[in-house]
Amino acid sequence: MKIAALIPVKGFANAKQRLSAMLSADERALLAETMMRDVVAQTISAGGLDSVYIVTGDDYVRGLSVSLGVRVIMEEQESGETGAVEFALAELKARGIDAALVIPADMPLVRAVDIEEVIGQAPRATPFAVLVPSHDRMGTNALLLAPPNAIRLRFGYDSFSYHVSQAADLPLVIVENERIALDIDEPQDLERFIASGGGPGATYARVMEMRASARWTGA
Repeated sequence: MKIAALIPVKGFANAKQRLSAMLSADERALLAETMMRDVVAQTISAGGLDSVYIVTGDDYVRGLSVSLGVRVIMEEQESGETGAVEFALAELKARGIDAALVIPADMPLVRAVDIEEVIGQAPRATPFAVLVPSHDRMGTNALLLAPPNAIRLRFGYDSFSYHVSQAADLPLVIVENERIALDIDEPQDLERFIASGGGPGATYARVMEMRASARWTGA
């Protein structure tokens, strides 16, 4: 089975708006890029993947992705996470990919072994869906789908319940993984990340540098 990872990445200029009380626009952009680099590095290192793709509508992200050694699916313009992922999954299916693992670019704790765990939980026969919830179970932080368009998608508030309902007629596996479960959107997410002691990449050191900034209200 040919399995591709798909990481949706928006342009960094307006990244992580919900952290604006703590971080400047430049800091948020730097944080988003650092997390993307870390997630890509771990994904490339994971076994069981035929290829790794970024879907984006941003030229800077495209160039960065190529420099990191991953393939790129370009949108004509950024259309939101759900639209971007559905567009890219259709493209992957057209390219002969049997299953797609969708993961966000803002999971700084993730390790290659976590990605391998999700892949290892896949049923032998297709179609199937493997889902990993966010820490509050309101979001979906990883989906392994065979075929890539096995279910309808809707990212955002309460996406996990929606995706579970869409997979009701498929063999469905739910994987609990604490490192995948933490994505960085809210100030509380940053505090959880700091309390964790950090992940395998550069994000923790970057966050601790920013924490010393006068703008960080929690410093």
